[in-house]
Amino acid sequence: MAASANVIEVDSERIDLKNRPLAALLAWLLPGAGHFYQGRYTKGSLYLVCILTTWIIGFALGGGHVVYASWQPGDKRWHYFLQAGVGAAALPALLQGNQMRRMTVDGVTSPGYEPMWGGFMAPPNRPVIEDRTDEVSAWYATYGAGYEMGTWYTMIAGLLNILVIYDAYAGPLAVPISGRKKKDAEESPGNGGSGRSASESGGGGSDPPGEAEAVGSAAQT
Repeated sequence: MAASANVIEVDSERIDLKNRPLAALLAWLLPGAGHFYQGRYTKGSLYLVCILTTWIIGFALGGGHVVYASWQPGDKRWHYFLQAGVGAAALPALLQGNQMRRMTVDGVTSPGYEPMWGGFMAPPNRPVIEDRTDEVSAWYATYGAGYEMGTWYTMIAGLLNILVIYDAYAGPLAVPISGRKKKDAEESPGNGGSGRSASESGGGGSDPPGEAEAVGSAAQT
């Protein structure tokens, strides 16, 4: 019973979703991985290429600084909650953010702070104040509109992967496409005579007119 609950039928094709929670987790960790696990290779490849390409382009547009985790006064990076939808690609930001938090005292980054991995996904030094020059304003000045576009690209990639996670868990819509299968079956010639023409089915047992006249003249002679 438990196994059959993971098998759905779409347009007469049976799809085994296997372990749904595991497929969803894999889809979050790496776009398309859940579909590869389920044997849905075409969809998995499409999601992997499209979502990671969008993510990488956005990351490059912002000079590698558009994805970081921060919830400090003046720098509440709510964008990261959406960017994290892409999974493992965004996880280094959490480690960098935690280290920054430990090295920040009274809203100011300690002079001895050194980000890991050369600053990859590291948050800006504290404090971050909107009307003053800081590291975030320097990023904007360096990359211009690319910084804003990169932020949106990575957010969109995360949001798209949320839909992929749902598809890995629930599968495609288990309904015929526009009733195509049902319509084709009804119009099939071998389906209970539904494909017969009106001339073949409308006459019943009556004889054609010419044949009836021939029978009548033969009876008179």
